[in-house]
Amino acid sequence: MSSPVPRLVVAAPSSGSGKTTVATGLMAAFAARGLSVSPHKVGPDYIDPGYHALATGRAGRNLDAYLCGPELVGPLFLHGSRGCDIAVVEGVMGLYDGAAGEGELASTAQVAKLLRAPVVLVVDASSQSRSVAALVHGFASWDPEVRIGGVILNKVASDRHEELLREALDSAGVPVLGVLRRVEQVATPSRHLGLVPVAERRAAAVEAVAAMAAQVSDGCDLDALAALAAGAGALSCAAWDAAEALGVSPSPPLPSPTLGFARPGGPPSSLGAAAHGPLLRPEGPRPQAPDGLGAAPSGGLRVAVAGGPAFTFSYAEHAELLAAAGAEVVTFDPLRDEQLPDGTAGLVIGGGFPEVYAAELSANEPLRKAVTALVETGAPVAAECAGLLYLCRELDGQPMCGVLDAGARMSGRLTLGYRDAVAVSDSVLAVAGTRMRGHEFHRTVVEPGAGPAAAWGVRGPHRRVEGFVQQGVHASYLHTHWAGEPGVARRFVERCRTS
Repeated sequence: MSSPVPRLVVAAPSSGSGKTTVATGLMAAFAARGLSVSPHKVGPDYIDPGYHALATGRAGRNLDAYLCGPELVGPLFLHGSRGCDIAVVEGVMGLYDGAAGEGELASTAQVAKLLRAPVVLVVDASSQSRSVAALVHGFASWDPEVRIGGVILNKVASDRHEELLREALDSAGVPVLGVLRRVEQVATPSRHLGLVPVAERRAAAVEAVAAMAAQVSDGCDLDALAALAAGAGALSCAAWDAAEALGVSPSPPLPSPTLGFARPGGPPSSLGAAAHGPLLRPEGPRPQAPDGLGAAPSGGLRVAVAGGPAFTFSYAEHAELLAAAGAEVVTFDPLRDEQLPDGTAGLVIGGGFPEVYAAELSANEPLRKAVTALVETGAPVAAECAGLLYLCRELDGQPMCGVLDAGARMSGRLTLGYRDAVAVSDSVLAVAGTRMRGHEFHRTVVEPGAGPAAAWGVRGPHRRVEGFVQQGVHASYLHTHWAGEPGVARRFVERCRTS
């Protein structure tokens, strides 16, 4: 059994209760005390971890039991929190909400149990008084394995309101660890996919995080919260290690399954039924190394990763896995840089908001041409969601790279949710038949949705093929977490060597 960093999980009865304000403020408040704080987010969200990183000075890391498997939640937590004094984990949605139709899978409650961490429940008290006791009692008693160690009351209107709430909660047996009043300054702007990312509002984001820290410091008992965190249980796993994960995670082809997904304008794919079976998961936790991410060798293969305000969605483990596989990872900004980094052997373009910056991305014609030229050499290119849009002919009428014979546009419909997927075509990321889990999160449409060689067969909510595989390009709406299938990174870097 290991004795990892003290930790808290910040949860709520529902979305919109104030989890991000409390979690980010708590991270910043502990950091202001001189503590090294490890920030984590339950689920696939990319935006909240940006605020967490601003609050702590460390990379925000996701803990997603659906994308990576429950067996990796503890190891990934230990990897991210190595050397820290305390960890704060922000939950997702309501405490017991997880992947649709999958019970507790990917819920905040499941992650709290896997981490043996106490939960602090953030309650929006704006429209209740005595009823708060019934709500807290219900959440505290629903699952006896979930330990709710305290409550933080949010949006409290007055001293009298606070008095009524505390009086009611005395009977619930759950201590009140903080009371936050309504403060407009803490509000952070949102748009079509949630909060505006930190990279797009750096100065304003700094002010917002400072305001959250001040509110939490003033309204919460930080000493009591730190003591609660210190009571977290020991974990029996070892820290995840990128190099070790690469060594124990081969990506063999699967046996060819039978029918399932229909191709747009074509016959059903012979790989579709693979999504019926369980996804490939190890029988137990993967072997873990105690410490250390091997640096890329000097003069190693250079993989360019898109960044800047238009491409902010990335999991920290992706770059770590690429480095462990032997790549030198270099970030560039498609809004400003007119050329790819010198010596680029492979390109990764993750998620973000190219629709917000379509005119600026289009105006950078030298870089668009450089991306097209790289593709024509057969170099590997992995593009997810925003990257898919950038490789299309156009986005909302603005010329993009033109690598894919497809057009993209904004849509009024939100596409959101976890997906089971199977690789339809051999690509730079996977051999046909490889099963993975991912998630979609966009308000755009690409037409057509799949090329002659599709990237994935996807199940949920409807069975379909989507994405594009051509030359060295793998482009898809599906966001994946490579820690769940490290062989993806190794295959990509190997293709960089041979292309």
